[in-house]
Amino acid sequence: MANSNKITFKEKIGYALGDGAANIAWRGVATFLFVFYTDVFGISPVAVGLLMLVARFSDGISDIAMGVIGDRTNTRYGKFRPWILWTAIPLGIVLSLLFTTPDLTSTGKIIYAYVTYILFTLIYTANNIPYGALMAVITGDDKERTILGSYRMVGAFAGGMIVQGALLFLVAHFGNVNPEVLINELASDRYQVTVSVSKDVENVNIKTKNGIAHFSWFDQAGSQATRETANSVSFSMKADSNYVFLVEGEKDIVAEKISIIDQKRGYSNSIYIMAAFLSLFMFITFYTTRERVQPPKNQQTNLRQDLKDLVSNKPWLVLLVIGLLFNVYNSIKQGIVVIYFTHYLNDQLLAGSYLVGLMVASIAGAMITGMLGKKFGKRNLFIYALIFSALVNSLLFFCSPSDIYPIFALGMISEFASAIFPTLFFAMLGDAADYSEFKNNRRATGLIYSAGSFATKFGGGIAGAIIGLMLGAFHYDGQDNAAIQGAIPGIKMLMSWVPAIIALLAAGLMTLYPLTQSKMDEITVELTNRRNNE
Repeated sequence: MANSNKITFKEKIGYALGDGAANIAWRGVATFLFVFYTDVFGISPVAVGLLMLVARFSDGISDIAMGVIGDRTNTRYGKFRPWILWTAIPLGIVLSLLFTTPDLTSTGKIIYAYVTYILFTLIYTANNIPYGALMAVITGDDKERTILGSYRMVGAFAGGMIVQGALLFLVAHFGNVNPEVLINELASDRYQVTVSVSKDVENVNIKTKNGIAHFSWFDQAGSQATRETANSVSFSMKADSNYVFLVEGEKDIVAEKISIIDQKRGYSNSIYIMAAFLSLFMFITFYTTRERVQPPKNQQTNLRQDLKDLVSNKPWLVLLVIGLLFNVYNSIKQGIVVIYFTHYLNDQLLAGSYLVGLMVASIAGAMITGMLGKKFGKRNLFIYALIFSALVNSLLFFCSPSDIYPIFALGMISEFASAIFPTLFFAMLGDAADYSEFKNNRRATGLIYSAGSFATKFGGGIAGAIIGLMLGAFHYDGQDNAAIQGAIPGIKMLMSWVPAIIALLAAGLMTLYPLTQSKMDEITVELTNRRNNE
């Protein structure tokens, strides 16, 4: 029957591109927006953390509202596909606005950040809840839906790879200010470096392209630096003014090896390109997918009954909490990466390579989820993956800045397992929708999938608040090198055992999830028989 047909390869790819687009936005924001706000836009980490938490309080209402609206949308294109079309361009525009830096006062910057960030979450909701619900109505076969979920997550991680792997390199390209650089060799690995530019630049970052040398402001008396050294320094430049640094620890430094990046221009132009790809991928998703599963023909529109069914749906309630926790886990890990590599490993561009490595591991994890799900069942696999990923991730605490290979290895192994979480989660939301139809003979797919968007966004907000508050507790200031060094212990904790504790808590709660594979087989057979007899 139409509602249980195998999905074509073209449709699987088209659907996957939609989450590729969504993750250009979501992973771009989760990974780079915090460091952009603190190090580039100049907002304090506590203010940023509070912003990310406050902005999420409206998400519960907006997500449920969008689920209700999606269920009641009726067009010739279906219930959920039209929203993907309608929001494709607005989502790209608001993503661009997030990484645009107007010249404002400190208060004006915070107001601008609140307005654009909240607008981003609302448009993302209007796009992502219908997109997630679409998976449950493309097919009525729960096993085929798990396979589609694997394709979806491959697309999601590929989108994340595009933004996380390429963005910092694009920032370096578009942010090049063509400085004048003068080098005076004081010893074989000790130099006086003088830089200047022809026009004002509010925020630049200076380092060597290899990222090895230490920079400090040069003491005009000669031999000592006036400030604590670091592998890079952020500062503002006035036109035709000279800025002098003492650079140590790297040999054969010439002008071509000095990198000076205008981070504001670099970030903005890079995100504009990413936003264009986001909109294109959304259009492809709309044109290549179809909706096949419909609510029971005798179902009457009744919001009160839909909400009553929702809050009595135990699988959905468990998934809501689990989704929130694993998104906090993943968002902390993603949100601290750039700060960790910039200020602990002293190599920001290496963060791009690390993030690409995580995405490769994620794609592998998503691809194997379908097979592992058949072997262990979705619930058991979820528990095993949470425990394994958390324990491996906690080992990062013991890595020193020179342990590059162990950091990459531990991060990728942990990410391989954590890729299983969202792959299973969105397929299991479809199972929860089937369970509601099985139990109540009513189906509200959009409302069920509101849990996915709520967990993703509110989890990211909680993660942002945790990062901001912890860095604030260690007096982190992204534009003050001494404060950065004092915050290193907090940065290490956020990279390792802080998220691990959250994942272990989620593993314990997952034991309450009631839909075993045998129960889902029973539900699928029963619903297929009902639909065939309609």
